[in-house]
Amino acid sequence: MLSSTTVAAVPRRGWRWAAMFVTFALLTGCVAQSPINTTPQAHTLAVGATLEPPTMNPSASPAASIPQVLLYNVYETLVKMNAEGKLTPLLAQAWDVSPDRTVYTFRLNPAARFASGTPVTAQAVVTSFNRIKTENVAPPLVEQMKVVKSTEAVDEHTVKVTLSRPSNLWLYDISSTAGIIYDPSGLATLDTVPAGSGPFVLQKWNKGQSVVLAASQGYWGTPPRLDEVTFRYFLDASAMNAAMLSGDLDVISNLQAPDAIDQFADTTRYTVIEGTTTGEVVLALNNARSALKDVRVRRAISMAIDKKALLDNVWNGKGTLIGSMAVPTDPWYEDLTSINAYDAAKAKELLADAKATNLSLKLRVPTTAYATKSAQFVESALRQVGVKVTVEELDFNTWVEDVHNGGNYDMSIVAHVEARDLRRFTDSSYYFHYDNPDYDKEFEAADEGPTDKLVPLMRTAVRTLAEDAAAVWLFDLPNLVITKNTVTGVPENAATLSFDLTTIAHR
Repeated sequence: MLSSTTVAAVPRRGWRWAAMFVTFALLTGCVAQSPINTTPQAHTLAVGATLEPPTMNPSASPAASIPQVLLYNVYETLVKMNAEGKLTPLLAQAWDVSPDRTVYTFRLNPAARFASGTPVTAQAVVTSFNRIKTENVAPPLVEQMKVVKSTEAVDEHTVKVTLSRPSNLWLYDISSTAGIIYDPSGLATLDTVPAGSGPFVLQKWNKGQSVVLAASQGYWGTPPRLDEVTFRYFLDASAMNAAMLSGDLDVISNLQAPDAIDQFADTTRYTVIEGTTTGEVVLALNNARSALKDVRVRRAISMAIDKKALLDNVWNGKGTLIGSMAVPTDPWYEDLTSINAYDAAKAKELLADAKATNLSLKLRVPTTAYATKSAQFVESALRQVGVKVTVEELDFNTWVEDVHNGGNYDMSIVAHVEARDLRRFTDSSYYFHYDNPDYDKEFEAADEGPTDKLVPLMRTAVRTLAEDAAAVWLFDLPNLVITKNTVTGVPENAATLSFDLTTIAHR
C-alpha cells in the first residue's frame, strides 16, 4: 500500500568472492603438493522457457517473455516488487508521498550506473517516463502512466512525479515494465541492444533458440552470484523436460507439462517448487461482437464450462480456481468461483432466452500448452450446450498482432501475467472491448480512494467483473519450477513478470 512515510533504503553494495581450490597430499616419508588452481570457477545457469521475446525493447510489446528475461536482470526500476508482493527500494533509495497522495519525491541512489558507465540521474528518469507519453510504445504502458501529470528533475539525484489524481496502484505499476529507467544514450537501438542499469547485460541473442546474459562487470550494486545465464526456448514441453532430465538444463522456469511432474520426484537430483503466479488464464470474450454484447450469452459460456474438470484435465489439477481477475497473492482476492459456476442446463436456458441457440464462434489461441489444451476442452464443453466453436492456433507473435492488438477474434485464451491488472477492463479499446461505466466508477473509487479502503472497494469491482461475465476465468496459472538440487534462491511464488536472477545461486 502507499503511505506518506519515507521508505529507507537497503544497502546494495558488495563484492564478488572468487572461489579457490587448494589440494594438499600428505604422504609418509615425503610431502607432495598438487598445483594450486587460482582460476575462479565460472557459475553458469541454463534456464528452460517457452516463449522467446519478440524484441529486446520492453516498451515496444506487451509480450511477457520480454520482462521475464530483462526486468530486474538487465533493466531496473525506481522501486521493485519482491516475491512477497511488497515494494522495496531499487534505483530509488527512498521516496516520500505528499499528504494528498499526488506528489512522489524519489531520491536516487548516487552509486547507480548504467551498463555504459554513465550515472543514473534524475534526468534519465524524466526521459524514461516522458517517452511513454510521447513515443509509440505498448498501449498498456500508456494506460498505466496516463495518471502522471509531470515528471521533474529537482536536482541530479532527486525526481518529483506529480499525478493528476491519487492512485493506489501507480507505485506498483512502476515496479514493472512501465517504470523501467533507460540509458538515454541507448534509446535508438533498444530493439536489439538493451540500455539498462541491471546486474546483467545482453551477451547474445540467438533468435529462435536462446538469449544469453552475462554478469555486468561494472554493476553498481551487489554483484550477481551467476556469471552467465542462458534462457533456452522450447516449443515442445516434452523436449524441455527431456533436456532437464539429461542435465542440459539447470532450471525449468515454468513446467508446461504438469502431468510429467513425477519425473522430477528424485530429491537427490531435483527440487520441485510449487507456488502461485499472477497469471490469470482467461477465456477472453470480445465484448464488441454482437452476440457477446449480451450478458446472458457471456454468462452461458461461463456456465457451460466445468472449470474444475478443465483444470484437472488440462493442467493436472495444478493451479487455483479464481472466478474473476484476481489471484491469491492480491490483497483483495476472494474465491468467486460460485458466480456463473458450471451449470449446463442453465447455460442452455440463457442461450434460448438470448435467442442465441445457433451461435457459432471462433476461438483463436496462441500455441502455448495451457491455451491449446484449454481450447479443446472449451470447444467440447460449448458444443454440449449448442454453441459451435472453431479453434484456430496461432504462433504467439501472430496472436499478439492479430488478436491482442488487432481485436480480430470472438474468443481467445491467454494467461494475463501482469500483476494487479484490473485496469485493463476500464479501457474499452483494449482487446476485451469491455465497456461498463459502473465498473469504471468502482475501479476508480478503489484506485483513488483512501488506502485503507482499497481492499473492500477493489473487491466490489472484482465482483462486478465476475457477475457481468466480462470474461471467463479458467484458473490461476501455478508457479511450477524444476531446478537441479544444487540451485538455490528461486522463490516459491512469481509475484512479478521477472524471472529474477538476483537471488539465484549454485550451492
